[in-house]
Amino acid sequence: MQSTHDLIATSAFGLEAIVRRELESLGMEASIGESGRVHFRGDLETVARANLQLRCADRVLLRVAEFPAADFDALFETVRALPWGNLLPIDAAFPVTGRSIKSQLSSVPACQRAVKRAVVDAMMRDHATTTLDETGPPFKIDIALLKDVATLTIDTTGRSLHRRGYRTDISQAPLKETLAAAMVLLSFWKPDRPLLDPFCGSGTIPIEAARIGHNIAPGIDRDFSFESWPTVPPTLLPDLRSQARAAQVDSIEERILGSDIDGRVLRAARDNATRAGVADSIHFQPGDALKLTNRRRFGCLITNPPYGQRIGEDRELDTLYRSLPEVLRGLPTWSHYFLTAYPNFEAAVGRQADRRRKLYNGRIECTYYQFHGPKRVIGQQVPESDQETTDAEAASDREASPIESKAGESKAGKAATQAPVKPYTHADGPAAFGHLDDKAIHQADLFATRLRKRAKHLRRWPTKRNITCFRLYERDIPEIPLIVDRYEDHLHITEYERPHDRDPAQHANWLDLMARTAGETLDVPPTNVHFKRRGRQKDNTQHEKVDHTGNRIVVQEGGLKFLVNLDDYVDTGLFLDHRIARSMVRDLAEGKWLLNLFSYTGSFTVYAAAGGARKTTSVDLSNTYLSWTKENLRINGLIDEKRQDGHTFIASDVAQFIAEHPPGERYDLVVFDPPTYSRSKKTERDWNVQTDAVPMLQSLLPLVRKGGVIFFSTNFRRFKFDPADLEVSECHEISKQTVPEDFRNRRIHRCWRIVR
Repeated sequence: MQSTHDLIATSAFGLEAIVRRELESLGMEASIGESGRVHFRGDLETVARANLQLRCADRVLLRVAEFPAADFDALFETVRALPWGNLLPIDAAFPVTGRSIKSQLSSVPACQRAVKRAVVDAMMRDHATTTLDETGPPFKIDIALLKDVATLTIDTTGRSLHRRGYRTDISQAPLKETLAAAMVLLSFWKPDRPLLDPFCGSGTIPIEAARIGHNIAPGIDRDFSFESWPTVPPTLLPDLRSQARAAQVDSIEERILGSDIDGRVLRAARDNATRAGVADSIHFQPGDALKLTNRRRFGCLITNPPYGQRIGEDRELDTLYRSLPEVLRGLPTWSHYFLTAYPNFEAAVGRQADRRRKLYNGRIECTYYQFHGPKRVIGQQVPESDQETTDAEAASDREASPIESKAGESKAGKAATQAPVKPYTHADGPAAFGHLDDKAIHQADLFATRLRKRAKHLRRWPTKRNITCFRLYERDIPEIPLIVDRYEDHLHITEYERPHDRDPAQHANWLDLMARTAGETLDVPPTNVHFKRRGRQKDNTQHEKVDHTGNRIVVQEGGLKFLVNLDDYVDTGLFLDHRIARSMVRDLAEGKWLLNLFSYTGSFTVYAAAGGARKTTSVDLSNTYLSWTKENLRINGLIDEKRQDGHTFIASDVAQFIAEHPPGERYDLVVFDPPTYSRSKKTERDWNVQTDAVPMLQSLLPLVRKGGVIFFSTNFRRFKFDPADLEVSECHEISKQTVPEDFRNRRIHRCWRIVR
């Protein structure tokens, strides 16, 4: 063999520049050729070092020749003319592989046979023999045709370089070691900063990062085809391996973190890390990626999440990716790297990547999305630049445990749910996800000023009216569309969705800022600030349960007590805008029989009982709400533990209750406060207040005594109602009289007083 060879390092598409940089770091001048090929020159030691040290290449090939081959004669004769006797020993085993792209010679098996025959002829010629037993060392020959140009190579590697030897346990959708190493090398990660993979599977990314941090040669524990070649000195590989082991680093500053929701694959990951020699440098822990927090600063999140090509259900992916900003905003000083084939990734996370690179995971076309966090520089804070290598970051905060997975934090916007312990400030530079600008700070100042003004205005007002729950702020500032209600020493904050220019992570941080501002301004501790998001209710939607804490507190209104839940539902259990209407019911209730339809938690029932009603009947489809009603009556001493004392509770669909009700005029006082829209598995059809309310009122009237009063209320602003549709003696809209003065929105509900 000649002492210097033309060599090719092959790689997956998109990794050519990284492989070239790896070769140059080994002192080998290299250039990128066609897709997936990097060219360089060197001797057998170069071949050995490249195989031993390249992390992102698949193979190292020795290029024998490159020539035009538009027909089989040109292919055969050119291959036969090469000095194969100088390249291969007489007993060499030389299988031939091949491929053809956009070439006249399109039959790959025919090309392989032609090359095999040509090499056999040349070998018998050069070695002056008539037999070739092929029992010796392997020299795998490859013929690659591209646009009628043939490239003839000999493989020096054997098994692909991604087979490091440590991964015998793999997950369902494994990531090649070469691609995992490339993801780390393309990031800003250094061994002195944290690294986290929340979808780690069998641990390939953390393991490759740890081996990079320890400077472990990727091929240190495996063999190569060229080792058995007779021209290779027997001491070459042992000497290079000894040098590589001497260059290894004993420890890395930051322990690498890997987590996965599937605990079974983590056992495989730990076993793989042990075989790779880096088990002490990686902490694997089960955990849901969407409940992930970390207190370290200036780390790198590098991961290959599911994207529906191999594992996971497509219907679950949208939810997964839309939820990522909630997690990533809790790592404000980190940089984030995602390899995924999910087609709408940037739209789902709400912002464009700082860099993106097309890569292939096997045959799946993916994109490597890179979101750059801030880089700490002595004397100032600037964002990390677009360059692919950076200086080491300042030391990280090491006071926290590696990974914290918080269960039960499903509510968006709860103050400091995923915030780092060490406060993140604008001086740290713009965060990859969730960075708030000066406009947000100005809005927080406006919000605080308005809250202080309202609190001062209402400081004596609740005491005079004997209430401990009232409205403080109601979208007073258009750009801050929030509702703030006070319940005892708690704040209940609701967002009404409106268009804005914030991405999802920024908006979540903005909501946290507003909740924190409200608590600090009104001197309410963070644990007593409750936040909920209320979307626009459409014809086919209803408000669902948002949590399952079961936490309730007692509030007071009109000398009565009520249980409210500020966490689990969009509504709390007490509609504050009905405060005046409840008083009207109490004033009319003495000696009357109240029918409370869609009774919810029974606040009208409680008021009627307190006003001296002789009977009450509360009807609601939910047993939970009926039990709540009983508790509200009980804490006010209006119901005996053993006797119902004239109170009836019926779990039924209201339409069914009316339809099956025995005929006869019974009720003196009726509260009819239906939802705008409702659906339930217990009923055959959905409820729509616009189409269903008036027919139900018509069916209800025969059950009401003459002179009986019906209070009909709805929160549907566009409700159309013609009193002439009802055969009643009086029907007056009393909406203005029933909206409390602490409500800025005078159309919070509409209400009619109907007399039978």
